[in-house]
Amino acid sequence: MPETSGILFDSARDFGNNGGMNEEEDVKIEPEQGEGERVEDPESVEGKVRKLREELNACRREKQEYMDGWQRAKADYVNLLKRIETGAKASELKGKVGAVETLLPAFDALERAKEHGEIPEGFLAIARQLESAFAALDLEEMGKVGEKFNPAYHDALGQDAAESVETDDTITAVLEKGWRVGDTVIRAAKVRVAHFANDTQEA
Repeated sequence: MPETSGILFDSARDFGNNGGMNEEEDVKIEPEQGEGERVEDPESVEGKVRKLREELNACRREKQEYMDGWQRAKADYVNLLKRIETGAKASELKGKVGAVETLLPAFDALERAKEHGEIPEGFLAIARQLESAFAALDLEEMGKVGEKFNPAYHDALGQDAAESVETDDTITAVLEKGWRVGDTVIRAAKVRVAHFANDTQEA
């Protein structure tokens, strides 16, 4: 066989043993143009940002609605407590007024009897008990000699001459005591009032 044939045979054998390439070599595939790192469309990014802002604003509105509702509920609760407290005070005052109005006639009778010295010791004890009960009910006496006349608390049933301008429009006599609980008048005091006549001014 010619020498050239031996050379071809050796080359073919070497090619077959290597499989045309080294099996241990890494196969690298270069990416085609345009298939590298993906870049998002700016319009798409802007749309996502806009959507996130809308969701954030929606959350803020919802939070404000919850806050407004909570504040309304709190205000309603406070108003309810005030109404309950006011109602309780009104009921308490009504009860006091009713009790005093029931006891006043007996107290007035005892007072008149004391003025005439016709009351036994036993009745004096009752009068003192009534006075203690009135004090417990926060009852205040109205109408004392020398006080300034107040039409809100006093009923003027007559006039007396005042000796000076300082005593003008003051109470000179108490015909019947008045009573009140706080600002609530149960009975106005019946009184006589001093009136100062300035002869110089009248002339």
